[in-house]
Amino acid sequence: MISNIAVFCASSSKINAIYFQAAEQLGIHLSKDNISVYYGGGKMGLMGKLADTMLKYNGTITGVIPAFMVEQGWGHPDVEQVVVPDMHERKKYLTKIADALIALPGGVGTIEELLEVITLKQLGKVLAPIIIVNTNSFFDTLLKLFDQMIEQEFMREAHRSLWSVVDEPKDVMEAIQNAPKWDGTIIKIAQV
Repeated sequence: MISNIAVFCASSSKINAIYFQAAEQLGIHLSKDNISVYYGGGKMGLMGKLADTMLKYNGTITGVIPAFMVEQGWGHPDVEQVVVPDMHERKKYLTKIADALIALPGGVGTIEELLEVITLKQLGKVLAPIIIVNTNSFFDTLLKLFDQMIEQEFMREAHRSLWSVVDEPKDVMEAIQNAPKWDGTIIKIAQV
């Protein structure tokens, strides 16, 4: 049963409108499915759009935000916030509470969060489904790099199923339901 989902996404407000539409659609679908969303706590960019949409549709959303970001005034004023000491603790909190993890397009912070949870899953420390929402083919280059890692044996072919990719937010819940089930024994295939 999926009840808590963590979403990694951009804080930039200068990006193409198609990405905001994807964040909005994700928020609509998750709120209608009564999913509690945990995210980076920001008020700008895709973070802000996701939060605003969840609130508009009476969804449950909680920000997990480092104290220094609160001090900068970056937190969403209408969202309940869990204030943590630093970025590491934010990622730790999000991965611990999540029944599934979703990555929308974003900058280096989003990519770093995504890569960390894939690594932790490869090591059997995170077992939740990881869904990459490939809006506007944003993640194509990263996915090609993953393919290259597998082809050149930096990763196993089996590692390809650590994550799932969808093009549209409407397909996220189905991807979560269809994601391969992992257990801690995955660590046995962590090394290539």
